[in-house]
Amino acid sequence: MTDLETQAETPEAEQPQNGLNTAEGKAALPPRIPPARFRPAQSNVPASRATRDMLKVLAGEYVDSQKLVPPLPSVELKEHAAVLCKRAEVDPVFVDYISVLLNNAAWSETLAQIPYERRLLLIPKCLRVEEHCPAPFDEFGLLCKECGLCSIQDLTVEAERLGYAVLVAEGSAIVMKLIETGTIEAIVGVSCLNVLEKSFPHMEAAAVPGVAIPLLQDDCINCTVDLDWVWDVIHLTAEDKTYRLNLEGLKTEVQSWFNSESLSSLMGEAQDATAEIAYEWMARSGKRWRPYLATCVHLALNYDGKEEVPEVGEDLKKLAIAVECFHKASLIHDDIEDNDDTRYGKPTMHVEQGEAMAINVGDFLLGEGYRLISELECSPEARVKMLRAAAQGHVTLCRGQGKELSWAQNPQPLDSLAVLEIFRQKTAPAFEVALVLGAMYSDADQETVQVLGKYSESLGIAYQVRDDLDDFTGSIDSNDLRDLRPSLLLAIAAKRAKGEDEKQLIEDLWCKTKNYDDHATAVDRILSERQVVDKASELLGAYEEEAVRSLRFLHNATLKGLLRRVVGKIFPRTLIEGYCSEFEARNAASGAARAEAARPSS
Repeated sequence: MTDLETQAETPEAEQPQNGLNTAEGKAALPPRIPPARFRPAQSNVPASRATRDMLKVLAGEYVDSQKLVPPLPSVELKEHAAVLCKRAEVDPVFVDYISVLLNNAAWSETLAQIPYERRLLLIPKCLRVEEHCPAPFDEFGLLCKECGLCSIQDLTVEAERLGYAVLVAEGSAIVMKLIETGTIEAIVGVSCLNVLEKSFPHMEAAAVPGVAIPLLQDDCINCTVDLDWVWDVIHLTAEDKTYRLNLEGLKTEVQSWFNSESLSSLMGEAQDATAEIAYEWMARSGKRWRPYLATCVHLALNYDGKEEVPEVGEDLKKLAIAVECFHKASLIHDDIEDNDDTRYGKPTMHVEQGEAMAINVGDFLLGEGYRLISELECSPEARVKMLRAAAQGHVTLCRGQGKELSWAQNPQPLDSLAVLEIFRQKTAPAFEVALVLGAMYSDADQETVQVLGKYSESLGIAYQVRDDLDDFTGSIDSNDLRDLRPSLLLAIAAKRAKGEDEKQLIEDLWCKTKNYDDHATAVDRILSERQVVDKASELLGAYEEEAVRSLRFLHNATLKGLLRRVVGKIFPRTLIEGYCSEFEARNAASGAARAEAARPSS
């Protein structure tokens, strides 16, 4: 089966009792998720996601520094919001938005202590896809049919699995009635600023903890929200200690381990030219996701049940560096095999130092990675497991690269699953090695290691799909279309091409009888008209979601919470949306009238 619009029904491979999951099985398509649609934020909500994230962090810091204790009256919230608005040097029109963020930060600790089964998740109806939504309404709101057309289903299913009561309804009146019953102890809500402004006085008067994620519009038409914020709040629990960790700060700290001075301290002084070149290569640019993941897993497992953040010792730094050694070695060898000229905006190792030296430095880094693991202070059993996991990941990666090299010797069209299988073996092992080494170093059980394997597989494939999309936009050094390597975009294009001319052009590109640069305009037209990029983006989102769903089998709340947030950091996104038929039908005459009618009456 090659059509990305069809769900693959490939049975899961039997999980190995030892080692990594990526060595077994084959790539399969994840369940489809509703495609995200995007819409600019209204004028009193920051348009930039980066600005919204910045304000959220500043709100948390402000609440801590001022020792604000909830419940906070609306007037007081706005006073503090005005101060923070000025400090952040943002438009005063965002005061109401910042008030919501301050209220959330003030209540977050309290919410974390309240059991899921004593919480209500309130979702607005305007997140549904109205023209296709089969769900009826009753006096309490929308009765979701779980048709999979919008994100209401995913939010509802996950919240109810945790134990929440869930309502899909308008906010203010419902909130007031539920507060009066006394049957709930906390509310997690998604709503527009207008509704939140009217709900806060009721919640403040009753001292009911409430954390709300504001919609980016309040006209009940095509409404969008920062979805990962919603997921984070839904899963917030006192058992998960990592919500107190500064993950961005940790990312910066991990980056600092790869400067020349730190590498010399942790790996030993360079004794020859090979080591000097290797250290310089290690210190070059890079996202450092893999050493970051190993560090995160170890800290999460050791933070569980504790109040204080565990210290980052020299051994953990060495483990992180070992993980990066494996990754950097694979990049050197991969650049040689793919004949790439640039990496990180600079000449690749083999271009700069010659092919023979590059191969030798790559081999040296592999050896250093194994040496660092062998010297860690842990039990002999854990050390053996870690060395075995690293070796198995190395072998799986080589198998994936070997498939690509074999294809290069006899190029021919590949379907989507064949390309995804190469991704699974080439990219997923590096993520899995990083995660399971961090877990094994913390003496995690086999069940946890197996979940990390499934998570890594989806994470790794998603990462490579995004790489293909970045190739096409020109935002990274390589371009698989131009370099004529197995490309998911080309596989989808082959399936969707219309007419003999389009089909022949795509086949010629696969077989390397034509060059992309000579036919770029025609290829780009095909990718656009056949919605190839849209389909690849949809698949990217589906694999991200599959990574999140794989975590449901984790029993460690701290590790689960951390890995959920990691997905949002590696793949910053996403907006969800829907339509409200009541307002759309009632106010079809004009957009302005619709927006005005959507505002709750005072």
